[in-house]
Amino acid sequence: MSRERSRRELPPVQEHIDKLKKVVEEGNYYGALQMYKSISARYVTAQRFSEALDILFSGACLELEHGLVNCGADLAFLFVDTLVKAKSPCNDETLDRIRCMFKLFPRVPVPPHLVDVSDDEDVHNLQEALGEARSRVENLTSFLRAAIKWSAEFGGPSTGHPELHAMLADYLYTECPELDMVRISRHFVRAEDPEKFASTLINFMGRCYPGEDDLAIARAVLMYLSMGNMKDANLIMDEIKKQAEAKHPEFSESDLIQFTSYLLETLQRDALPLFNMLRVSCWTRLQRDFTVCSVRILCKECLEISSR
Repeated sequence: MSRERSRRELPPVQEHIDKLKKVVEEGNYYGALQMYKSISARYVTAQRFSEALDILFSGACLELEHGLVNCGADLAFLFVDTLVKAKSPCNDETLDRIRCMFKLFPRVPVPPHLVDVSDDEDVHNLQEALGEARSRVENLTSFLRAAIKWSAEFGGPSTGHPELHAMLADYLYTECPELDMVRISRHFVRAEDPEKFASTLINFMGRCYPGEDDLAIARAVLMYLSMGNMKDANLIMDEIKKQAEAKHPEFSESDLIQFTSYLLETLQRDALPLFNMLRVSCWTRLQRDFTVCSVRILCKECLEISSR
């Protein structure tokens, strides 16, 4: 009975949206954040989820437009949380709203890490910029990871909607002060855009330390293979070879890249004896880095997948 009464007593949602917009534009960002939370919660309690989503979406966009990343991300996360409570299906309309909020997250170039350590002001400014960048990435990651989980549970692919993975992979690569290519690759291989992934890896080749480039590429191919995605594993290797031909002619000479290319050919033939020969002949040359030890295990898994 009380729930039905609250449903009747709540005013039209546009009144709240207009009122809260004025609060934000007056500069009372934190006060507006608390009001967005409390008012949307009333609509959720009354099971008027659509109106709660309208309030949270409006608030997230306004706060982000005014540069309040923490406030905007908080409301964006609540927007996804409300989608889950409403059991809202993953559809184009909701994805458009998530896409809109994502585009409002700022992209700020991080200054070079090399500064004059004797200049306290330079060091302080760098530390502050890096801290802000990490905060932006953490906020965006929390929002999109929740969105990926929601999409997987309510109508999207079991691993989450590919576009959401693509958004997160791109932001992590361009905005994170400390690149984690393993983490980034996990999202790219679920983004269904191997061409974009290939371009990112080519860019990474110009930024990373020696020996990290071919390892990142081999890892990407193996991730696709471990998911049973032979098509994109071949596509990304072909695309990288094509793009790297002019900029990185030494690329094809890497032992690890040669091994990965031979592996793809072996898997296409479904030839276990050839795979064993490849493993024996190449393994001694691939022990330069402990991380590569995972290659042997992953290759066996890939061969099993390709032969099913």
